[in-house]
Parts: sequence; structure tokens; C-alpha cells
Amino acid sequence: MWKTSLFAVLLGTTLMAQSLMAHAQQRPAPTVVKWELQVMRDGQQIDSFDGTTTVGQARTDTHHHVVQNSVGCKDVPAGSIDLARTLTVSPTQADASGVTFAIDAQETLEEPGTRTTDTGCKLPPQPRQVSANHPGLKVPPGDWTTWTIVDKEPNLVYRLRASVANNP
Repeated sequence: MWKTSLFAVLLGTTLMAQSLMAHAQQRPAPTVVKWELQVMRDGQQIDSFDGTTTVGQARTDTHHHVVQNSVGCKDVPAGSIDLARTLTVSPTQADASGVTFAIDAQETLEEPGTRTTDTGCKLPPQPRQVSANHPGLKVPPGDWTTWTIVDKEPNLVYRLRASVANNP
């Protein structure tokens, strides 16, 4: 009798292990998205980001561009500003109609125009912080989608395209 019980336990364990393995093999691989984001300032591309990210995951990148301005009455180089740009890009959904992204952006821009002292000496431009987020930017397959961050002075637009990458 104990041999029958032992056989039943072993058989049950084997069947359960096979069932778990079959179930694990049936789960679809996570969807991976290949994307490219261009930063356009007044119609000209000034920066770009790209990546391959799994749906539901996020990728954060920071790019730095230090600019130096001429300042003072002698117009000498000084007053540098770090124009940092940090983007967090997360594909939240991907299907035949395209990829939806959540994007968080932090930008440091130079205020346009030249400032001067009362005596006419140049002052460095002031940095301006811009923060923006988009919880559901939809990108159709094969097309660019635009998102305007700043309307004017300067006009700052993000262009994004994406495709589902081949899963290994």
C-alpha cells in the first residue's frame, strides 16, 4: 500500500512539474520597444536620445551642454551655463496601433535676448528651468509624433518614433 501511495505522490509531483514548465513556456516574452527621440529648437535638431526599453520599464538619460557667454564691458568669455536635459522615457503599452509612452522632461534653457548693466556692459543670460510630463504620448507605427514643450522663445519640440523590437 505504501508503494502505491509513494507512486501516486511521485506521479503527482512529476505531473505538477510538467504543468508548471508548460505554463512558464506559454507566458509571452515581455514586449521590447526601440525608440528615438529628437529635440528640436526653433526647427533645428539640437539633441537626440534613443533606447530599447521593455514595456513597463523606464529609462532615464541626462545630456549636458555647457555654453559660455561673453560678458562685461570688455566682452570677455565667462558666465558659463550647463544646459542640462534629463528625460525619463517609459513605454507603457505596445500593440498594432502603436506604442504609448509616459515621458518626464527636465530642461535648463538660456533666456533669450541680451541683458546689460546701466553702463552697457553685458550680463550673462539667465537659466530657465522647464519641467514637462506626458502620461500617454501615442506613437503610430512608422510615424513621428511631436510634443511641444515650449511654444516660443525658444520653440522646443520633442519628436518621437518607435517600433516593437524583435524579442530574442
